[in-house]
Amino acid sequence: MNERDWLNEGSLDPSPNARGDSARLLTRRSALTLTAGLLVASAAPGLASPYIQRLAPRTNHIVVSKRNRSMALMSGEKELKRYRIGLGFTPNGHKSRSGDGRTPEGRYYVDRRNPRSAYHLSIGVSYPNVEDRARARAMGVNPGGDIFIHGGPRSEIEHRGGRDWTAGCIAVSDSEIEEIWTLVPLGVPVTIFGA
Repeated sequence: MNERDWLNEGSLDPSPNARGDSARLLTRRSALTLTAGLLVASAAPGLASPYIQRLAPRTNHIVVSKRNRSMALMSGEKELKRYRIGLGFTPNGHKSRSGDGRTPEGRYYVDRRNPRSAYHLSIGVSYPNVEDRARARAMGVNPGGDIFIHGGPRSEIEHRGGRDWTAGCIAVSDSEIEEIWTLVPLGVPVTIFGA
């Protein structure tokens, strides 16, 4: 059997040049098919385009002003974004015990993220810290916990209405928590100033 007969029987040519041409042909063919598919998909009306997350600077500090009902995401000294916020249903004063409806004041950090929250995404704040626990122990009360920055509730039953409606968390809109979610990594300091 000669080389030509071997190729006609469906076998591949063992020579290096034939293998290189075949590999290049498949690569070109794949690239052309992929490009044509993308062009057709982008030109077709009514088809959703894929979500592309834009690269943005990440925050390295969150600053909350309870008095101004605002939260700023900072990158060094530069403010990246500012949001209007809702607080606990009893907004004045530092959180001292479970169920008091107050948002804590002090220095904390982002300690967890919950995509399956009872609210539309939630980012955990490390309350209670050492001082909060010591103060609650001295008063003989439970300091509480589960303080989050979050969107709206998935169930209307939990929403108390009004501007300050949470049990002590920091609330923003659903679209804002989606943006915050992409800008805030774990470990970022959170400073909460009082009213």
